[in-house]
Amino acid sequence: MSDKLDGQDLHPMVLELARGQNFAALTTLLPGGHPQTQVMWVDANEQHLLVNTEVHRQKFRNVERDPRVTVTIWDMNDPYRFVEVRGEVVGKVKGQESREHIDELSHKYRGETYQTSIQSERVVLRIAPSRQVVREPS
Repeated sequence: MSDKLDGQDLHPMVLELARGQNFAALTTLLPGGHPQTQVMWVDANEQHLLVNTEVHRQKFRNVERDPRVTVTIWDMNDPYRFVEVRGEVVGKVKGQESREHIDELSHKYRGETYQTSIQSERVVLRIAPSRQVVREPS
């Protein structure tokens, strides 16, 4: 089954997969136009996918220049069950909130506080959907 949805609120399956212990592939656009894709931890509120990174990383520089992104999240128990969200980074949250968020993500994925040293500054990217594709195996 496949649903293609345009709109503001995240589809229930997008929320389910983003809030679960599932990984996401974040695609941004490099300065020359080529896509760059990286596997990421992911989270969501009702209207936005949330990705946490650092300001010195290429993906952050990419969305500063061009906010268009695609995020694919697959079910770790069934990789044929996945969602794709095309959208734009509409907000960036820095400071204590982003630091607390990376700890929350680390607890979700690793069961402990974030241990990797922070090289620059954490930032949460808020991604608003423009198109959502939901795939469930038949």
